[in-house]
Amino acid sequence: MPTDPALKRDLMTKAVQVRKLVLQAIHKAGAGHIGGPLSMVEIALAMYFKLLRIDPKNPNWPDRDRYVLSKGHSSITLYIVLALRGYFPLEEVFTFDAINSRMQGHPDMTKTPGIDMASGSLGTGSSPALGMALAARRLHKDFHTWLHLGDGEIQEGQVWEMAFIADHYKVDNLTAIVDYNKVQQFGFPRDENLKKRYNPMIQVPDKWRAFGWNVIECDGHDFDSLIPACEEAKATKGRPTCIVAHTVKGKGVSFMENDFMWHARVPTKEELDRAIPELDA
Repeated sequence: MPTDPALKRDLMTKAVQVRKLVLQAIHKAGAGHIGGPLSMVEIALAMYFKLLRIDPKNPNWPDRDRYVLSKGHSSITLYIVLALRGYFPLEEVFTFDAINSRMQGHPDMTKTPGIDMASGSLGTGSSPALGMALAARRLHKDFHTWLHLGDGEIQEGQVWEMAFIADHYKVDNLTAIVDYNKVQQFGFPRDENLKKRYNPMIQVPDKWRAFGWNVIECDGHDFDSLIPACEEAKATKGRPTCIVAHTVKGKGVSFMENDFMWHARVPTKEELDRAIPELDA
């Protein structure tokens, strides 16, 4: 079913706002990531404004749904979405990566409201997310756990150890979302000019199916594709689900899209001034 038109318009407006704030906050900080945060905007908005059962006034509510951003280097997008949802003032995101700020380069669950799991080393959000889902079962809770993974990140063995165990225990209250933008920072170059790199991992849907997971593919930038995929995943019983969300690294800015050089590059003032009008267009 297509997303409610009013909700979709609101989410699309917020997506532009989030992307502009990502660029502005990274520029101000002089550090951070661009490509991955821009590719995950719609996923994070769908989570916090449609799918998650949460209470921003009570971030530690025991019955809340959990959202684990395992690709923690993309934290700036999560901070902005949390701020828009009411967890803390929006102005605070401009303290990103500053000393003593709650907006650190990687999420810290002990400092920042709304963070369900600290993350940074790639792959390490996967096991805690599985633990949360198993805990819900043992405690007879009905909250759902969402695990957000990067496609470069799923080269980590810990992810597949988690996938094996989740299938073994038929953990159907866990959904993994792979932000499949097909570009990573490091890896063997495809050509001598170092302009492109090989996909981080190929046959991603087939690999999750091989581990026993239900797999749903969607357009990670289209709310009419993304939200129904998430709702279908949550309704699936008897096994965990992986949503392979096809996305574009650096989405929204033409000279950043699909360019691995923008994985962790800070835009200059001139580049920022070029990028913002593109997002407004």
